[in-house]
Amino acid sequence: MVLAELGGKIKDAIGKLQTATVIDEEALDAVLKEICAALMHSDVNIRIVQKIRTNIKQVCDFEELAQGTNKRKLIQQAVHDELVNSLESDRPAFKPVKGQRNVIMFVGLQGSGKTTTCTKYCYHYIKRGWKVAMVCADTFRAGAFDQLKQNAMKIKCPFYGSYTETDPVMIAEDGVNKFTDEKYDLIIVDTSGRHKQEASLFEEMQQVAAVVQPDDVIFVMDSSIGQAVHDQATAFNDAIDVGSCIVTKLDGHAKGGGALSAVGATQSPICFIGTGEHFDDFEPFNAGSFVKRLLGMGDVGGLLTSMKEAGLDGEAGTELLQKMSDGIFTLRDMYEQFQNIMRMGPLSQVLSMIPGLPQGAAGQTPEQQKAGSQRLKNFCTMMDSMTDIELDSEKPFDLQNSIPDRMRIMRISRGSGRHPQEVLQLIDEHKRFSKMVGKMGKLGKGK
Repeated sequence: MVLAELGGKIKDAIGKLQTATVIDEEALDAVLKEICAALMHSDVNIRIVQKIRTNIKQVCDFEELAQGTNKRKLIQQAVHDELVNSLESDRPAFKPVKGQRNVIMFVGLQGSGKTTTCTKYCYHYIKRGWKVAMVCADTFRAGAFDQLKQNAMKIKCPFYGSYTETDPVMIAEDGVNKFTDEKYDLIIVDTSGRHKQEASLFEEMQQVAAVVQPDDVIFVMDSSIGQAVHDQATAFNDAIDVGSCIVTKLDGHAKGGGALSAVGATQSPICFIGTGEHFDDFEPFNAGSFVKRLLGMGDVGGLLTSMKEAGLDGEAGTELLQKMSDGIFTLRDMYEQFQNIMRMGPLSQVLSMIPGLPQGAAGQTPEQQKAGSQRLKNFCTMMDSMTDIELDSEKPFDLQNSIPDRMRIMRISRGSGRHPQEVLQLIDEHKRFSKMVGKMGKLGKGK
């Protein structure tokens, strides 16, 4: 069961409480049965599932509750809290400090997406103004340096590696020394992986770590292998001090529950998660935000952070939130919001942060997400062909098949190079979008 489906199953189980006539132990047991079945189907470790169930039962002790307590909200909050607790670690993840040298060493099995994740990690900090460089210390996999080189060039990141040197320890040491002398803030060392855990892999990791003295060692794990990652994380942690983890491939059909629960079990904090193939399909991990979005509750805090990083904080951000809570949008308002949304990151990631949005909207396939992004761009192109009066009017088209409206639709169609039917879809979307934004704003404010 993929994570979006898992979230939908848990949300549906909790939602049944809204129609239940009596909230008692029997109703609670029925909800917990469905939630536990969904978690186990998503490959979450049985011991963690049992712990979640026991803790929820303890919190929801109806005999000890004060009279008048809202049992429905209590159960919902207890489920949320226990899912968050299962994903959190007592050990804080390392946070690099800008302005000083931070060496980060990436480890993991071959095929986990380690080199791509290194690139995403670099890109995340480059966008925030850090001076970042990459070192390829992978001499085991054919083409590893070529892949890192190509990725680094795409994100305009300096890199170091060698086609002739076969000693990864020497490459790592030379690369880190080079970028240290050049005063880089963040130096990423990509190490060799194997198809399985081998003594030679662990020995090589230890040697590289000894010469580069990393500030943090990040274990990259593939979410698609489920609970098998538990043994991997334990073996890597025994061989080298793993400071934090990154879970990759959480899009698609991965049973991410197993990987996430394994991280919680080994007490290695998750610092980032990979949610797609593109370099910006990457986000810092926060257990509370992750669970809220998983359950379709939205993540207003994460939305505000994305707005700030996109330059929409301050007055612009306040205006955006105000419009999100307003049930009436002009086409110009909608145009500006589409532009803002596209600046804030991958569409599916932004949509998952918005309270009240249907669960399926944020759990789409990569192809559906790409089509959705292209549709937004096409809408903006059509609105570029509209007049100021059409953009600023609350009801620019009455859609009563009038001759003036048909003529305007044809004019917009020709000017934007889009089919007239798409213009009609845009006008219809404007009406639905206005209602949806008003609803989302009310839910986000708890009205």
